[in-house]
Amino acid sequence: MSGHSKWATIKHKKGAADAKRGKLFAKLIKQVEVAARQGGGDPDSNPTLRTMFQKARDASVPLDTIERAVKRGTGELEGVDYETITYEGYAPHGVALYVETLTDNRNRTGSEVRSLLSKNGGSLAEPGSVAWQFERKGVVLLEGSVDEDQIMVVALDAGAEDLVDDDGTWRLTCEATDLPLVREALEAAEVPFLNADVTMLASTSVTLDSAEHARAVLRVMDLLDDNDDVQDVHANFDISIEILEALED
Repeated sequence: MSGHSKWATIKHKKGAADAKRGKLFAKLIKQVEVAARQGGGDPDSNPTLRTMFQKARDASVPLDTIERAVKRGTGELEGVDYETITYEGYAPHGVALYVETLTDNRNRTGSEVRSLLSKNGGSLAEPGSVAWQFERKGVVLLEGSVDEDQIMVVALDAGAEDLVDDDGTWRLTCEATDLPLVREALEAAEVPFLNADVTMLASTSVTLDSAEHARAVLRVMDLLDDNDDVQDVHANFDISIEILEALED
């Protein structure tokens, strides 16, 4: 998973660029609104809202904007009734995709996802054909310079399950519901981290061993990610650090 973790770091940097033009803001605000609608407006009793609230703050979404999204979710302000829909499919070269969306028009979103995949060497799959390969987890990415023992002492007490060295980047995993506690423990101990998010981790991976194959898959990932209704795209590819860095350059 080293290449995939490296791609996650690249995606994190891309998120900062997206924030400048408001695209990331819109997606995060939508996630906050839906979390409040489904579990209530109190972050202390709604762990999903707590995670989405923090995610929005990390991206520098203004606090009053987040609070209005919460109020739309709880019905205090008028809002849009978004529907959560997941799509399963394949990118080129047999890479499995699990796509999470929030939409007010399932026909539009389904048509756009299907068209995007078919035009770029991929395809939609039947529900359940891909999801079994993924498990929802909390993931924290840390620089490799952070001391391993310090991470273990702080994070394990907070509920972390595993710590892996991914070619110079630490990948810390925990149950999705434990992510806020793990994050708070790291912050309290002043352990710096690159990103903390709930994601879908793949149990197996498809190795992309050429720049051509990697470019084709990453193009699909980026196109899906750029769709306004798509909230997260998960895949089971692995790309060598050397190929990823060459593509990034």
